[in-house]
Amino acid sequence: MAFYRAHILVDTGTAAVLKGANALRTALVDEIKRKGLDKEIKVVETGALGLAGAVPAIVVYPEGVTYANVTVDDVAEIVEEHLLKGRQVSRLVYKGDTPSVIKSAENCRSAEMRVVLKNIGVIDPTSIDEYIAMGGYEATAKALTTMSPQEVIAEIKASGLTGRGGAGFPTGLKWDFTAKADGDQKYIICNADEGEPGNFKDRLIMEGDPHQIIEGMIIAAYAVGAQKGYIYIRGEYQQSVANTERALDVAREMGLLGSDIMGSGLSFDIEVFKGAGAYICGEETALLASLEGQRGESRMKPPFPPTHGLFGMPTVINNVETLANVPHIIVNGADWYSNIGTQKSKGTKIFSPCGDVQYPGVYEVPFGSTLREVIFGMAGGIKSGKKFKAVLMGGPSGVLVGEEALDRSLCSEDLNPGAGALIVLDETKCVVDLIKNCAQFFAHESCGQCTPCREGTKRMVEFFNWWTAGAGSEQDLKLLDQLATTMALTSKCGLGQFAGVAFKSSIPLFEEEYLAHLVDKRCPAGICEMDKVEEEVRV
Repeated sequence: MAFYRAHILVDTGTAAVLKGANALRTALVDEIKRKGLDKEIKVVETGALGLAGAVPAIVVYPEGVTYANVTVDDVAEIVEEHLLKGRQVSRLVYKGDTPSVIKSAENCRSAEMRVVLKNIGVIDPTSIDEYIAMGGYEATAKALTTMSPQEVIAEIKASGLTGRGGAGFPTGLKWDFTAKADGDQKYIICNADEGEPGNFKDRLIMEGDPHQIIEGMIIAAYAVGAQKGYIYIRGEYQQSVANTERALDVAREMGLLGSDIMGSGLSFDIEVFKGAGAYICGEETALLASLEGQRGESRMKPPFPPTHGLFGMPTVINNVETLANVPHIIVNGADWYSNIGTQKSKGTKIFSPCGDVQYPGVYEVPFGSTLREVIFGMAGGIKSGKKFKAVLMGGPSGVLVGEEALDRSLCSEDLNPGAGALIVLDETKCVVDLIKNCAQFFAHESCGQCTPCREGTKRMVEFFNWWTAGAGSEQDLKLLDQLATTMALTSKCGLGQFAGVAFKSSIPLFEEEYLAHLVDKRCPAGICEMDKVEEEVRV
Protein backbone atom coordinates (compact mmCIF):
# COMPACT_ATOMS: atom_id res chain seq x y z
CA MET A 1 0.00 0.00 0.00
CA ALA A 2 1.41 3.41 -0.99
CA PHE A 3 2.42 5.84 1.77
CA TYR A 4 0.89 9.32 1.73
CA ARG A 5 1.93 12.22 3.93
CA ALA A 6 -1.64 13.54 4.04
CA HIS A 7 -5.18 12.32 3.52
CA ILE A 8 -8.18 14.46 2.67
CA LEU A 9 -11.51 12.96 3.74
CA VAL A 10 -14.42 14.27 1.69
CA ASP A 11 -17.89 13.98 3.24
CA THR A 12 -19.94 12.15 0.61
CA GLY A 13 -23.05 11.59 2.67
CA THR A 14 -26.33 12.20 0.86
CA ALA A 15 -26.71 15.78 2.14
CA ALA A 16 -23.18 16.64 1.03
CA VAL A 17 -23.61 15.05 -2.40
CA LEU A 18 -26.75 17.10 -2.97
CA LYS A 19 -24.67 20.22 -2.28
CA GLY A 20 -21.84 19.36 -4.66
CA ALA A 21 -19.50 17.01 -2.77
CA ASN A 22 -18.74 14.95 -5.87
CA ALA A 23 -17.68 18.00 -7.84
CA LEU A 24 -15.59 19.12 -4.86
CA ARG A 25 -13.80 15.77 -4.71
CA THR A 26 -13.04 15.85 -8.44
CA ALA A 27 -11.70 19.40 -8.15
CA LEU A 28 -9.42 18.39 -5.25
CA VAL A 29 -8.02 15.42 -7.17
CA ASP A 30 -7.39 17.55 -10.27
CA GLU A 31 -5.78 20.43 -8.37
CA ILE A 32 -3.56 18.13 -6.29
CA LYS A 33 -2.39 16.43 -9.48
CA ARG A 34 -1.79 19.79 -11.17
CA LYS A 35 0.45 20.81 -8.27
CA GLY A 36 2.37 17.54 -8.53
CA LEU A 37 1.21 16.36 -5.11
CA ASP A 38 -0.77 13.29 -6.20
CA LYS A 39 1.97 10.90 -4.97
CA GLU A 40 1.96 12.58 -1.55
CA ILE A 41 -1.69 13.33 -0.83
CA LYS A 42 -4.67 11.00 -1.16
CA VAL A 43 -8.29 12.14 -1.51
CA VAL A 44 -10.72 9.74 0.14
CA GLU A 45 -14.51 9.59 -0.04
CA THR A 46 -16.02 8.89 3.34
CA GLY A 47 -19.42 8.76 5.00
CA ALA A 48 -21.23 11.70 6.55
CA LEU A 49 -19.06 13.58 9.07
CA GLY A 50 -22.08 14.71 11.09
CA LEU A 51 -21.75 18.40 10.18
CA ALA A 52 -25.39 19.12 9.41
CA GLY A 53 -25.77 22.49 7.70
CA ALA A 54 -22.00 22.78 7.08
CA VAL A 55 -21.55 20.53 4.06
CA PRO A 56 -19.73 20.02 1.79
CA ALA A 57 -17.00 19.42 4.34
CA ILE A 58 -13.52 17.91 4.31
CA VAL A 59 -11.03 16.83 6.97
CA VAL A 60 -7.28 17.10 6.36
CA TYR A 61 -5.11 14.55 8.15
CA PRO A 62 -2.75 14.17 9.95
CA GLU A 63 -3.65 17.61 11.36
CA GLY A 64 -7.32 16.76 11.72
CA VAL A 65 -8.39 20.18 10.41
CA THR A 66 -12.01 20.34 9.33
CA TYR A 67 -13.12 22.74 6.59
CA ALA A 68 -16.85 23.39 6.30
CA ASN A 69 -19.08 24.78 3.54
CA VAL A 70 -16.29 24.20 1.03
CA THR A 71 -16.94 24.98 -2.63
CA VAL A 72 -15.06 24.17 -5.80
CA ASP A 73 -13.85 27.78 -5.84
CA ASP A 74 -12.07 27.18 -2.50
CA VAL A 75 -10.05 24.20 -3.73
CA ALA A 76 -7.10 26.07 -5.23
CA GLU A 77 -6.61 28.07 -2.02
CA ILE A 78 -6.75 24.98 0.22
CA VAL A 79 -4.25 23.09 -1.92
CA GLU A 80 -1.89 26.06 -2.25
CA GLU A 81 -2.01 27.28 1.33
CA HIS A 82 -2.61 24.19 3.46
CA LEU A 83 -1.30 21.25 1.45
CA LEU A 84 1.65 22.98 -0.20
CA LYS A 85 2.66 25.69 2.30
CA GLY A 86 1.27 24.20 5.53
CA ARG A 87 -0.92 27.20 6.42
CA GLN A 88 -4.55 26.61 7.40
CA VAL A 89 -7.27 28.51 5.54
CA SER A 90 -8.80 30.09 8.64
CA ARG A 91 -11.93 31.43 6.98
CA LEU A 92 -13.04 27.87 6.12
CA VAL A 93 -12.09 26.11 9.37
CA TYR A 94 -15.13 24.61 11.09
CA LYS A 95 -15.79 26.67 14.21
CA GLY A 96 -17.91 24.15 16.09
CA ASP A 97 -16.70 21.12 18.01
CA THR A 98 -14.36 18.89 16.04
CA PRO A 99 -16.55 16.12 14.60
CA SER A 100 -16.29 12.85 16.43
CA VAL A 101 -14.88 10.99 13.45
CA ILE A 102 -12.36 8.87 15.37
CA LYS A 103 -14.11 7.12 18.22
CA SER A 104 -14.02 3.68 19.76
CA ALA A 105 -15.55 1.84 22.67
CA GLU A 106 -12.67 3.00 24.84
CA ASN A 107 -12.60 6.65 23.81
CA CYS A 108 -15.88 8.50 23.86
CA ARG A 109 -16.76 12.18 23.68
CA SER A 110 -19.37 13.22 26.21
CA ALA A 111 -21.90 10.38 26.39
CA GLU A 112 -21.25 9.26 22.83
CA MET A 113 -19.70 5.83 22.42
CA ARG A 114 -18.96 4.79 18.87
CA VAL A 115 -19.03 1.06 18.25
CA VAL A 116 -21.08 0.61 15.08
CA LEU A 117 -20.19 4.11 13.87
CA LYS A 118 -16.47 3.99 14.69
CA ASN A 119 -15.40 3.86 11.03
CA ILE A 120 -17.88 6.43 9.73
CA GLY A 121 -16.03 9.46 8.48
CA VAL A 122 -12.70 7.71 8.98
CA ILE A 123 -12.42 5.16 6.17
CA ASP A 124 -13.22 5.18 2.50
CA PRO A 125 -16.41 3.08 2.36
CA THR A 126 -15.49 1.93 -1.14
CA SER A 127 -12.15 0.47 0.02
CA ILE A 128 -12.08 -3.00 1.53
CA ASP A 129 -8.38 -2.46 2.31
CA GLU A 130 -9.19 0.41 4.65
CA TYR A 131 -11.94 -1.62 6.32
CA ILE A 132 -9.53 -4.52 6.86
CA ALA A 133 -6.89 -2.09 8.18
CA MET A 134 -9.38 -1.08 10.88
CA GLY A 135 -9.90 -4.70 11.93
CA GLY A 136 -12.51 -5.61 9.36
CA TYR A 137 -13.27 -9.29 8.72
CA GLU A 138 -11.33 -10.35 11.83
CA ALA A 139 -14.65 -11.41 13.33
CA THR A 140 -15.44 -13.48 10.23
CA ALA A 141 -12.08 -15.24 10.44
CA LYS A 142 -12.51 -15.89 14.15
CA ALA A 143 -16.04 -17.25 13.80
CA LEU A 144 -15.39 -19.42 10.75
CA THR A 145 -12.04 -20.87 11.83
CA THR A 146 -12.13 -21.08 15.63
CA MET A 147 -15.82 -21.31 16.60
CA SER A 148 -18.60 -23.75 15.86
CA PRO A 149 -21.97 -22.43 14.67
CA GLN A 150 -23.43 -23.28 18.09
CA GLU A 151 -20.68 -21.30 19.81
CA VAL A 152 -21.39 -18.27 17.63
CA ILE A 153 -25.08 -18.39 18.56
CA ALA A 154 -24.20 -18.83 22.24
CA GLU A 155 -21.93 -15.77 22.08
CA ILE A 156 -24.65 -13.62 20.51
CA LYS A 157 -27.14 -14.85 23.10
CA ALA A 158 -24.76 -14.10 25.98
CA SER A 159 -24.12 -10.58 24.64
CA GLY A 160 -27.76 -9.61 25.07
CA LEU A 161 -27.97 -8.14 21.57
CA THR A 162 -31.56 -7.33 20.62
CA GLY A 163 -33.12 -6.11 17.39
CA ARG A 164 -32.50 -2.45 16.63
CA GLY A 165 -35.40 -2.02 14.24
CA GLY A 166 -37.84 -1.23 17.03
CA ALA A 167 -39.19 -4.60 18.19
CA GLY A 168 -36.18 -5.48 20.37
CA PHE A 169 -36.39 -9.27 19.95
CA PRO A 170 -33.28 -11.17 21.20
CA THR A 171 -31.02 -11.71 18.18
CA GLY A 172 -29.38 -14.90 19.45
CA LEU A 173 -32.75 -16.50 20.09
CA LYS A 174 -33.92 -15.68 16.56
CA TRP A 175 -30.74 -17.24 15.15
CA ASP A 176 -31.20 -20.32 17.33
CA PHE A 177 -34.75 -20.86 16.07
CA THR A 178 -33.54 -20.67 12.46
CA ALA A 179 -30.55 -22.95 13.07
CA LYS A 180 -32.80 -25.64 14.53
CA ALA A 181 -35.51 -25.34 11.86
CA ASP A 182 -35.68 -27.87 9.03
CA GLY A 183 -35.27 -26.58 5.50
CA ASP A 184 -33.44 -27.37 2.27
CA GLN A 185 -32.45 -23.69 1.99
CA LYS A 186 -31.99 -21.02 4.65
CA TYR A 187 -31.75 -17.28 4.19
CA ILE A 188 -30.26 -14.21 5.90
CA ILE A 189 -32.06 -10.96 5.16
CA CYS A 190 -30.86 -7.50 6.14
CA ASN A 191 -33.87 -5.23 6.53
CA ALA A 192 -32.58 -1.90 5.21
CA ASP A 193 -36.03 -0.57 4.30
CA GLU A 194 -35.71 2.44 6.58
CA GLY A 195 -39.07 4.09 6.01
CA GLU A 196 -39.92 5.65 9.38
CA PRO A 197 -39.88 9.45 9.12
CA GLY A 198 -37.06 10.82 11.26
CA ASN A 199 -34.90 7.70 10.89
CA PHE A 200 -31.71 7.91 8.83
CA LYS A 201 -29.18 5.92 10.88
CA ASP A 202 -29.20 2.82 8.66
CA ARG A 203 -28.50 4.92 5.59
CA LEU A 204 -25.42 6.37 7.29
CA ILE A 205 -24.08 2.87 8.06
CA MET A 206 -24.66 1.61 4.51
CA GLU A 207 -23.10 4.68 2.95
CA GLY A 208 -20.17 4.92 5.36
CA ASP A 209 -19.28 1.32 6.33
CA PRO A 210 -21.10 -1.29 4.20
CA HIS A 211 -18.59 -4.10 4.82
CA GLN A 212 -19.66 -4.13 8.47
CA ILE A 213 -23.14 -5.28 7.43
CA ILE A 214 -21.76 -7.86 5.01
CA GLU A 215 -19.54 -9.28 7.74
CA GLY A 216 -22.48 -9.51 10.14
CA MET A 217 -24.49 -11.40 7.53
CA ILE A 218 -21.65 -13.86 6.81
CA ILE A 219 -21.37 -14.66 10.53
CA ALA A 220 -25.14 -15.08 10.79
CA ALA A 221 -25.13 -17.40 7.76
CA TYR A 222 -22.42 -19.54 9.32
CA ALA A 223 -24.33 -19.72 12.61
CA VAL A 224 -27.65 -20.86 11.14
CA GLY A 225 -26.48 -22.72 8.00
CA ALA A 226 -27.78 -20.26 5.42
CA GLN A 227 -26.66 -20.27 1.79
CA LYS A 228 -28.18 -17.06 0.46
CA GLY A 229 -28.60 -13.51 1.71
CA TYR A 230 -30.51 -10.42 0.63
CA ILE A 231 -30.12 -6.78 1.60
CA TYR A 232 -33.53 -5.17 1.12
CA ILE A 233 -32.78 -1.46 0.58
CA ARG A 234 -35.19 1.36 -0.11
CA GLY A 235 -34.91 2.26 -3.79
CA GLU A 236 -34.61 5.95 -2.87
CA TYR A 237 -31.32 5.25 -1.05
CA GLN A 238 -29.29 5.38 -4.26
CA GLN A 239 -25.93 5.97 -2.61
CA SER A 240 -26.58 3.20 -0.09
CA VAL A 241 -27.31 0.85 -2.96
CA ALA A 242 -24.22 1.91 -4.89
CA ASN A 243 -21.82 1.60 -1.94
CA THR A 244 -23.29 -1.71 -0.82
CA GLU A 245 -23.20 -3.28 -4.27
CA ARG A 246 -19.60 -2.15 -4.72
CA ALA A 247 -18.67 -3.65 -1.35
CA LEU A 248 -20.34 -6.95 -2.30
CA ASP A 249 -18.42 -7.11 -5.57
CA VAL A 250 -15.08 -6.54 -3.84
CA ALA A 251 -15.85 -9.02 -1.05
CA ARG A 252 -16.74 -11.59 -3.71
CA GLU A 253 -13.48 -10.95 -5.56
CA MET A 254 -11.51 -11.52 -2.35
CA GLY A 255 -13.27 -14.81 -1.61
CA LEU A 256 -15.24 -13.47 1.33
CA LEU A 257 -18.48 -14.36 -0.44
CA GLY A 258 -19.14 -17.38 -2.61
CA SER A 259 -17.95 -20.97 -2.19
CA ASP A 260 -15.92 -22.31 0.73
CA ILE A 261 -15.33 -18.97 2.48
CA MET A 262 -11.95 -19.01 4.28
CA GLY A 263 -11.81 -22.79 3.81
CA SER A 264 -14.63 -23.22 6.32
CA GLY A 265 -16.96 -25.05 3.96
CA LEU A 266 -19.45 -22.17 4.14
CA SER A 267 -20.90 -21.19 0.78
CA PHE A 268 -22.84 -17.96 1.05
CA ASP A 269 -23.58 -15.04 -1.24
CA ILE A 270 -25.55 -11.81 -0.90
CA GLU A 271 -27.71 -9.87 -3.33
CA VAL A 272 -29.12 -6.34 -3.07
CA PHE A 273 -32.87 -6.04 -3.60
CA LYS A 274 -34.24 -2.53 -4.14
CA GLY A 275 -37.65 -1.84 -2.65
CA ALA A 276 -40.22 0.39 -4.33
CA GLY A 277 -40.72 2.80 -1.44
CA ALA A 278 -43.60 1.12 0.41
CA TYR A 279 -43.42 1.76 4.16
CA ILE A 280 -45.32 -1.46 4.84
CA CYS A 281 -42.37 -3.46 3.47
CA GLY A 282 -40.40 -2.56 6.57
CA GLU A 283 -42.67 -5.10 8.31
CA GLU A 284 -40.85 -8.41 7.98
CA THR A 285 -43.58 -10.53 6.41
CA ALA A 286 -44.50 -7.80 3.90
CA LEU A 287 -40.79 -7.58 3.07
CA LEU A 288 -40.78 -11.33 2.40
CA ALA A 289 -43.77 -11.02 0.10
CA SER A 290 -42.03 -8.25 -1.82
CA LEU A 291 -38.85 -10.34 -2.18
CA GLU A 292 -40.96 -13.19 -3.55
CA GLY A 293 -42.37 -10.90 -6.24
CA GLN A 294 -45.75 -10.51 -4.62
CA ARG A 295 -47.66 -7.44 -3.45
CA GLY A 296 -46.08 -6.06 -0.28
CA GLU A 297 -48.67 -7.07 2.31
CA SER A 298 -48.19 -8.45 5.80
CA ARG A 299 -48.98 -12.08 6.59
CA MET A 300 -50.57 -13.69 9.61
CA LYS A 301 -48.17 -14.87 12.33
CA PRO A 302 -47.50 -17.60 13.37
CA PRO A 303 -45.72 -19.15 11.58
CA PHE A 304 -42.78 -16.83 12.05
CA PRO A 305 -39.90 -16.24 9.60
CA PRO A 306 -37.25 -18.19 11.58
CA THR A 307 -39.14 -21.36 10.68
CA HIS A 308 -41.27 -20.30 7.67
CA GLY A 309 -39.77 -17.27 5.98
CA LEU A 310 -38.67 -16.55 2.41
CA PHE A 311 -40.28 -19.06 0.03
CA GLY A 312 -41.43 -20.94 3.13
CA MET A 313 -37.86 -21.64 4.25
CA PRO A 314 -36.21 -20.77 7.61
CA THR A 315 -35.08 -17.13 7.49
CA VAL A 316 -33.24 -14.69 9.73
CA ILE A 317 -34.37 -11.08 9.27
CA ASN A 318 -32.27 -8.50 11.08
CA ASN A 319 -32.05 -4.73 10.91
CA VAL A 320 -28.92 -2.97 9.55
CA GLU A 321 -27.84 -1.72 12.97
CA THR A 322 -28.38 -5.15 14.52
CA LEU A 323 -26.13 -6.92 12.02
CA ALA A 324 -23.51 -4.18 12.28
CA ASN A 325 -23.11 -5.00 15.99
CA VAL A 326 -22.32 -8.67 15.33
CA PRO A 327 -18.63 -8.38 14.26
CA HIS A 328 -17.81 -6.30 17.35
CA ILE A 329 -19.36 -8.89 19.64
CA ILE A 330 -17.46 -11.77 18.05
CA VAL A 331 -14.11 -9.94 18.15
CA ASN A 332 -14.43 -8.41 21.63
CA GLY A 333 -16.59 -11.05 23.32
CA ALA A 334 -20.03 -11.19 24.84
CA ASP A 335 -18.79 -10.04 28.27
CA TRP A 336 -17.37 -6.83 26.80
CA TYR A 337 -20.62 -6.06 25.00
CA SER A 338 -22.95 -6.97 27.87
CA ASN A 339 -21.07 -4.59 30.17
CA ILE A 340 -22.19 -1.68 27.98
CA GLY A 341 -25.68 -0.35 28.60
CA THR A 342 -28.17 -1.35 31.29
CA GLN A 343 -29.28 -4.57 32.93
CA LYS A 344 -31.84 -5.38 30.23
CA SER A 345 -30.63 -3.24 27.32
CA LYS A 346 -27.12 -4.21 26.29
CA GLY A 347 -24.73 -2.33 24.04
CA THR A 348 -25.17 0.99 22.29
CA LYS A 349 -28.06 2.54 20.39
CA ILE A 350 -27.92 4.92 17.45
CA PHE A 351 -30.25 7.92 17.50
CA SER A 352 -31.14 10.41 14.78
CA PRO A 353 -32.41 13.61 16.42
CA CYS A 354 -33.98 15.98 13.91
CA GLY A 355 -36.50 18.77 13.74
CA ASP A 356 -35.97 21.80 15.96
CA VAL A 357 -32.45 21.00 17.15
CA GLN A 358 -29.20 22.85 16.49
CA TYR A 359 -27.29 19.88 15.07
CA PRO A 360 -29.52 17.20 13.58
CA GLY A 361 -27.54 14.09 12.86
CA VAL A 362 -26.70 10.57 13.96
CA TYR A 363 -25.30 9.82 17.43
CA GLU A 364 -24.38 6.54 19.12
CA VAL A 365 -24.67 6.25 22.90
CA PRO A 366 -24.82 3.44 25.45
CA PHE A 367 -28.28 2.30 26.44
CA GLY A 368 -29.19 4.11 29.65
CA SER A 369 -28.13 7.54 28.43
CA THR A 370 -30.78 10.18 29.00
CA LEU A 371 -32.89 11.96 26.45
CA ARG A 372 -31.38 15.24 27.66
CA GLU A 373 -27.85 14.02 26.89
CA VAL A 374 -28.76 13.25 23.30
CA ILE A 375 -30.91 16.30 22.53
CA PHE A 376 -28.99 18.93 24.49
CA GLY A 377 -25.57 17.37 24.95
CA MET A 378 -25.06 16.21 21.35
CA ALA A 379 -27.69 17.74 19.10
CA GLY A 380 -27.00 21.14 20.67
CA GLY A 381 -30.42 21.77 22.17
CA ILE A 382 -33.25 23.75 20.59
CA LYS A 383 -32.29 26.03 17.73
CA SER A 384 -32.98 29.77 17.47
CA GLY A 385 -33.09 30.15 21.25
CA LYS A 386 -36.55 28.59 21.51
CA LYS A 387 -37.79 26.41 24.36
CA PHE A 388 -38.15 22.62 24.22
CA LYS A 389 -41.76 21.43 23.91
CA ALA A 390 -41.83 17.72 23.06
CA VAL A 391 -40.17 14.90 21.16
CA LEU A 392 -41.74 12.13 19.13
CA MET A 393 -39.82 8.98 20.05
CA GLY A 394 -39.32 6.46 17.26
CA GLY A 395 -41.15 8.43 14.59
CA PRO A 396 -44.92 8.52 13.85
CA SER A 397 -45.47 5.05 15.33
CA GLY A 398 -43.80 6.05 18.60
CA VAL A 399 -44.84 7.95 21.70
CA LEU A 400 -44.81 11.69 22.29
CA VAL A 401 -43.04 12.81 25.46
CA GLY A 402 -42.59 16.22 27.04
CA GLU A 403 -40.10 18.02 29.25
CA GLU A 404 -40.74 15.62 32.13
CA ALA A 405 -39.05 12.84 30.13
CA LEU A 406 -35.74 14.60 29.44
CA ASP A 407 -33.94 12.92 32.35
CA ARG A 408 -35.35 9.47 31.74
CA SER A 409 -33.08 6.68 30.53
CA LEU A 410 -33.21 5.53 26.92
CA CYS A 411 -33.63 1.78 27.36
CA SER A 412 -36.31 -0.89 27.39
CA GLU A 413 -36.70 -0.62 31.16
CA ASP A 414 -37.59 3.08 31.05
CA LEU A 415 -38.07 5.13 27.88
CA ASN A 416 -38.11 2.72 24.95
CA PRO A 417 -36.21 4.36 22.06
CA GLY A 418 -37.85 2.32 19.30
CA ALA A 419 -35.87 2.48 16.07
CA GLY A 420 -34.03 5.62 17.22
CA ALA A 421 -35.81 8.53 15.55
CA LEU A 422 -36.17 11.65 17.72
CA ILE A 423 -38.41 14.29 16.14
CA VAL A 424 -37.98 17.36 18.34
CA LEU A 425 -40.52 20.19 18.63
CA ASP A 426 -39.93 23.68 19.98
CA GLU A 427 -42.48 25.90 21.68
CA THR A 428 -43.76 27.37 18.40
CA LYS A 429 -45.02 24.05 17.03
CA CYS A 430 -48.58 22.73 17.21
CA VAL A 431 -48.98 19.21 18.58
CA VAL A 432 -52.34 18.76 16.86
CA ASP A 433 -50.75 19.61 13.54
CA LEU A 434 -47.89 17.17 14.21
CA ILE A 435 -50.22 14.26 15.01
CA LYS A 436 -52.31 15.16 11.96
CA ASN A 437 -49.20 14.69 9.83
CA CYS A 438 -48.63 11.29 11.46
CA ALA A 439 -52.21 10.28 10.65
CA GLN A 440 -51.80 11.38 7.03
CA PHE A 441 -48.60 9.35 6.76
CA PHE A 442 -50.28 6.16 7.98
CA ALA A 443 -53.34 6.65 5.76
CA HIS A 444 -51.05 7.04 2.76
CA GLU A 445 -48.89 4.03 3.63
CA SER A 446 -51.61 1.57 4.66
CA CYS A 447 -51.58 -1.39 2.28
CA GLY A 448 -55.38 -1.56 2.54
CA GLN A 449 -55.43 -5.29 3.26
CA CYS A 450 -57.30 -5.20 6.58
CA THR A 451 -60.38 -3.11 7.33
CA PRO A 452 -59.37 -1.70 10.76
CA CYS A 453 -56.23 -0.12 9.29
CA ARG A 454 -57.56 0.79 5.85
CA GLU A 455 -60.66 2.53 7.18
CA GLY A 456 -59.33 3.52 10.58
CA THR A 457 -56.45 5.57 9.22
CA LYS A 458 -58.84 7.41 6.90
CA ARG A 459 -61.12 8.25 9.80
CA MET A 460 -58.14 9.50 11.82
CA VAL A 461 -57.25 11.93 9.04
CA GLU A 462 -60.87 13.00 8.83
CA PHE A 463 -60.92 13.83 12.54
CA PHE A 464 -57.76 15.91 12.32
CA ASN A 465 -58.87 17.73 9.18
CA TRP A 466 -61.98 18.79 11.05
CA TRP A 467 -60.13 19.80 14.20
CA THR A 468 -57.49 21.90 12.44
CA ALA A 469 -60.19 23.70 10.43
CA GLY A 470 -62.27 24.84 13.38
CA ALA A 471 -64.82 22.03 13.41
CA GLY A 472 -65.22 19.09 15.78
CA SER A 473 -66.14 18.94 19.45
CA GLU A 474 -64.70 17.85 22.76
CA GLN A 475 -66.44 14.48 22.45
CA ASP A 476 -64.31 13.73 19.39
CA LEU A 477 -61.28 13.14 21.61
CA LYS A 478 -62.95 10.14 23.22
CA LEU A 479 -64.18 8.82 19.87
CA LEU A 480 -60.70 8.97 18.32
CA ASP A 481 -59.17 7.39 21.41
CA GLN A 482 -61.62 4.49 21.07
CA LEU A 483 -60.83 4.17 17.38
CA ALA A 484 -57.08 4.04 18.08
CA THR A 485 -57.63 1.33 20.69
CA THR A 486 -59.77 -0.72 18.30
CA MET A 487 -57.13 -0.42 15.57
CA ALA A 488 -54.42 -1.55 17.99
CA LEU A 489 -56.40 -4.65 18.91
CA THR A 490 -57.68 -5.68 15.48
CA SER A 491 -55.20 -4.55 12.80
CA LYS A 492 -53.20 -7.27 11.10
CA CYS A 493 -49.76 -5.70 11.45
CA GLY A 494 -47.84 -3.00 13.26
CA LEU A 495 -48.85 -0.20 10.90
CA GLY A 496 -52.45 -0.18 12.04
CA GLN A 497 -51.63 -1.35 15.55
CA PHE A 498 -49.34 1.63 16.20
CA ALA A 499 -51.03 4.27 14.04
CA GLY A 500 -52.79 5.78 17.05
CA VAL A 501 -49.98 5.51 19.61
CA ALA A 502 -48.63 9.03 19.09
CA PHE A 503 -52.13 10.49 19.45
CA LYS A 504 -52.97 8.53 22.60
CA SER A 505 -49.68 9.50 24.24
CA SER A 506 -50.15 13.18 23.37
CA ILE A 507 -53.51 13.58 25.09
CA PRO A 508 -52.33 13.55 28.76
CA LEU A 509 -49.54 16.01 27.92
CA PHE A 510 -51.34 18.42 25.63
CA GLU A 511 -55.05 18.06 26.31
CA GLU A 512 -55.37 21.83 26.70
CA GLU A 513 -53.99 22.33 23.21
CA TYR A 514 -56.54 19.91 21.78
CA LEU A 515 -59.35 21.63 23.68
CA ALA A 516 -58.22 25.01 22.35
CA HIS A 517 -58.83 23.66 18.84
CA LEU A 518 -62.07 21.87 19.67
CA VAL A 519 -63.73 24.24 22.13
CA ASP A 520 -62.16 27.66 21.63
CA LYS A 521 -61.69 27.13 17.87
CA ARG A 522 -58.17 28.51 17.90
CA CYS A 523 -54.67 27.17 17.39
CA PRO A 524 -52.40 28.44 20.19
CA ALA A 525 -49.36 28.15 17.91
CA GLY A 526 -51.11 29.95 15.06
CA ILE A 527 -50.31 27.14 12.62
CA CYS A 528 -53.71 25.58 11.92
CA GLU A 529 -56.14 27.52 9.75
CA MET A 530 -59.24 27.49 11.90
CA ASP A 531 -61.66 29.24 9.55
CA LYS A 532 -62.15 26.70 6.76
CA VAL A 533 -65.69 25.68 5.95
CA GLU A 534 -66.71 22.16 6.88
CA GLU A 535 -67.25 21.03 3.29
CA GLU A 536 -63.56 21.53 2.53
CA VAL A 537 -62.20 19.27 5.24
CA ARG A 538 -63.88 15.96 4.50
CA VAL A 539 -61.60 13.26 3.03
